[in-house]
Formats: sequence, C-alpha cells, structure tokens
Amino acid sequence: MGVLRPLLIFSRTMSAPSGSKPIQLYSLATPNGQKIGIALEEFGVEYDAHLIDISKNVQFEDWYKQINPNSKIPAIVDRQGPGGKEICVFESGAILIYLADKYGKYLSPVNTPERYTTLEWIMWQMGGVGPMFGQLNHFYNAAPEDIPYAKQRYLNEGKRLLEVLDKQLSSNKFISGQEYTIADMCTWPWVNAFFKGHKDKLGDKSFPNVEKWIETIGSRPQVQKGIKVCARQ
Repeated sequence: MGVLRPLLIFSRTMSAPSGSKPIQLYSLATPNGQKIGIALEEFGVEYDAHLIDISKNVQFEDWYKQINPNSKIPAIVDRQGPGGKEICVFESGAILIYLADKYGKYLSPVNTPERYTTLEWIMWQMGGVGPMFGQLNHFYNAAPEDIPYAKQRYLNEGKRLLEVLDKQLSSNKFISGQEYTIADMCTWPWVNAFFKGHKDKLGDKSFPNVEKWIETIGSRPQVQKGIKVCARQ
C-alpha cells in the first residue's frame, strides 16, 4: 500500500518537495492524475504524494520544470531507477508503462502479443479519450463563451469513442483482454468522469458494457483509494 505524507500546496519560494519513500509523486486528482494514484496503489509500492495546485500555476515553477519540462501533471521521481540511479518520468502513459515494467505487473512481457494490445489501448486513450473528453469538459464547463459547434464536435467524438470502447468490452472483461492491466487504469478515470458529468447528454445512446466495466473497476479498493491521492482538501 502507498504511504501518503500530508499534502501541501507549494509556493513560488519553495524548492522541490520531497519525502523519504522511493517514489515521489507530483500530481493532482484530475483524471490524468488519478491514473497514477490508482497505479501506485495497485502496485502496492511506498510513495510520497505531493499536491501540485495547477490553479496557482505551481506547475510552471522552475523546480517543477526540472521534473517535467512540459509543466503538466502527473510526474514521478524514482530514487531507485534503472541501475540504481534516480529518474524522473512524466506523461501519465509513460509513467504507467515504467511502473509496470519495473514491478512486473499489469503489462505482459516484451515480445508478447498481449503487451502490444495493452499498449495499443493506452495510446488510444492518450491520443483520443483524454484530449477529446478534456475538450468536451472545457467547452461545457470552463469556456468563457458558449460555442455550440465546439460542444457538439467534442460530444460527438466522445460518443464515438464510447462506442469503440463498448464494442471492445462486449467480448473482453477488461480493455485489452481478460486480464486487468494498465490500460484500464489509464482509461477508467476519464470515462468515469465523463459518465458522472455528461451522461445526461448521451440521449438515447446506451453503453452497457462500458457502464458494467466502470462499476467493476470502481469497486476495487485500490482504485477507491487511488482516486483520492492528491485531492484538494
């Protein structure tokens, strides 16, 4: 189980926060951040969690850009990286693959068909679900002006992506097959957030396999704990 230190919001005058555990997580409990909170709980490793308040532009601090030059969350520092050397890893998909390879769980070995199927679906989420659902949420909830075209565009694409996922889950218990993998950890937070915030916009569209999968993943104790990591108080 992850060991969580008290969360702090860091100001411009502070250097990189750090705890005593092997892995340092810098994140916020958005769908992207929740992926890694879930993963660390699923892998059962010890880590320190540090809340990065993007509403206060902490991600643009010089100390954080040394960890993630792209100024996004999440990111990790592993003090026991390859060869025993410290390594920084950013981008949620890259972090998931790194952790799976490091701990030998939730991703099949190199040169197995199952590995590449899982990686396909991770890339599907990173290139499709995340950006499209994120834009949908932005134009419905955060845009300074109402733009019907943008709302409809991203809603239509969101529905299409859910159709793809529902079909995949019609013959598979989990996204990349019959085993729970990092592809599920990668995708579930975004799809769960979509159904919580926008299910009423689906009209007569139904996605029974997706909804069953949401419930299955959401019932895992590690997921329930992981989604709360780096949550604002």
